Amino acid sequence: MGHCAIVVILDVRPELLDALSALRDGVDAARFPFPLPGADRARRTRQELLSQLDDYLVPRLKAPEAPLLAVVGGSTGAGKSTLVNSLVGRRISASGVLRPTTRTPVLVCHPEDRAWFADPRVLPGLTRVWSVRQRSRADEDGTDRAETERQGPERAELRLEADDSLPRGLALLDAPDIDSLVGRNRELAAELICAADIWILVTTASRYADALPWNLLRAAKEYDVTLATVLDRVPHQVAEDVSRHYAALLTKSGLGDVPRFTVPELPESAAGAGLLPQTTVAALRAWLAHCAEDPAARQHAARRTAVGTLDSLRDRLPALAAASAAQHAAAQRLTRAAEDAYDRAAVRTAAAVGAGSLLAGEALVYWRGYPACGPAALQRALAEELAALLRTETDAADDRVAEAWRQEPAGAALLHEPASRPDRDRVAVATRIDKGVRRWRRGLRELAHTEARAARSADRPACDPEDVAALLTAVLLGGRQGRPAGERLAETLGAQAAVRLCDAARALLDDAVAGLLSRERDARLAPVDGYDVPPGQQSALIAALSVLQKER
Repeated sequence: MGHCAIVVILDVRPELLDALSALRDGVDAARFPFPLPGADRARRTRQELLSQLDDYLVPRLKAPEAPLLAVVGGSTGAGKSTLVNSLVGRRISASGVLRPTTRTPVLVCHPEDRAWFADPRVLPGLTRVWSVRQRSRADEDGTDRAETERQGPERAELRLEADDSLPRGLALLDAPDIDSLVGRNRELAAELICAADIWILVTTASRYADALPWNLLRAAKEYDVTLATVLDRVPHQVAEDVSRHYAALLTKSGLGDVPRFTVPELPESAAGAGLLPQTTVAALRAWLAHCAEDPAARQHAARRTAVGTLDSLRDRLPALAAASAAQHAAAQRLTRAAEDAYDRAAVRTAAAVGAGSLLAGEALVYWRGYPACGPAALQRALAEELAALLRTETDAADDRVAEAWRQEPAGAALLHEPASRPDRDRVAVATRIDKGVRRWRRGLRELAHTEARAARSADRPACDPEDVAALLTAVLLGGRQGRPAGERLAETLGAQAAVRLCDAARALLDDAVAGLLSRERDARLAPVDGYDVPPGQQSALIAALSVLQKER
């Protein structure tokens, strides 16, 4: 991208910042809970994007005149802290053999730049802890006493130092190890690198061919960031050979133009109280000073990284959107499997009711002996048969759901959750069904009592509402065997009243069965819904990227 285009991109325009804000909201809303291929990468990409947008890109575009932030990162034992201490000329960051040494990141800037970093403009998620130098005799041996001034609530900390040995317009940040054994340190190191205008990747003579440094270098190349690399702790006897080989590897990887600095281990290196001889870091210090003090170099460093980050969105956002689509498709498949299973349960229940299958066992005995057994006994027996049918069909639907889910990576993972197992609390399910059937039975009795009162007010022959309720239950659940119950209702209430009452009771039964099955289906789907994979994730990301590209 040409220089003129870069200047336009870094103009502080509200439309561009609004587009970035909308894109950031879309990235933040994206969820990748299901263990699908590419989900881990999508989660990492999401977090990287949020870090770059929050910690670097938006702050840089809002304040293009802010000091450059150079983050010094690398593997365990690469000598990052010693390098930063040596560039400043005093010990500001702990160094030593204990790993990991850098637990709390340390940022050092010129005193006149303090306000830029005291404000949570960059790295808003970190509490500022200012170290205030106290001049004492201890200063004579290169050691400082410090008292801390905390700003903000307790959370991850960023220790801030001010030193006039650094040029104005430049801050150095000593980040935790990118391969730290402590997970939070690794995450914080990645977050800090995402906030950098300049990446300084530090590796050693013994580890410069390792995969991890090269992964970082390739990522830097992909994002076209302003980058420098330091080959540290190189035995001075072989410094030239090692440096030449490292340069050849960089060139082979398309990184031959990256500024490269070699820090040899000299005999006097061990006697510097944690500081390297100034000659070994002079070239790196001069390059950093040039980036900060030369207007063209400073603008190029900031703009190149900002533009590289913006350009990288063209590839990363569609990939994130595709992963979002895969997540939503998985959620839809799981939902469809549950809906199909419960739709089948509804069809089987309706078929059993229509065939009169419930007028069996004890209920059939009571019906054959009716009315001698009494209306309450017949109602209870038929309601128990309905509840038993619903329990059987619900259990079968759950088993079908589990079988279908086992064929899906997302479903198989869900089945390991207690709320999603095929044997999920069936006692609780049975209790809910029994309660729902009792509620339906009460509704049926209310219909019968209403019809009995209507008969009395219309001067029709009096009827027992409990007898009407029992006959209604037999009509609804008895199928062909229940036809005599309908005939007795017509004789008792009149043909029209009996038809009207049966229609109302059948609607009540259909609603009760549908409600019970849908509630159990929803309970089965609660873990899927709990993962909150909204349908608009993919389109929101693509739309936000489209608006951003238009504003650029």
